[in-house]
Amino acid sequence: MARRRSSRAMVPGASEGLGMLKAQVMKEQGYAVDPARPDLVKYEVARTLGVPLQPGYNGQLKSEDAGRVGGPIGGAMVRELVRMAQQQLAKK
Repeated sequence: MARRRSSRAMVPGASEGLGMLKAQVMKEQGYAVDPARPDLVKYEVARTLGVPLQPGYNGQLKSEDAGRVGGPIGGAMVRELVRMAQQQLAKK
């Protein structure tokens, strides 16, 4: 049976920090990001890639297209987290 993914952060209280990281990383990537609503950047990424992502139900969206939108966002966030960790380890 497939597991349903949760959009909640695993660490309580981490959602705000992850949102700030998403806003920072995607702004550096050249996207217009509202710092108060960094989750909305996915619609701009989708528009740039030609993916028909709309607010609300997107049952017609192929999983490949959803990955094309989420991949650049999540990938950029992970690269930034790894860079930050390496920087902290180098200071020790």
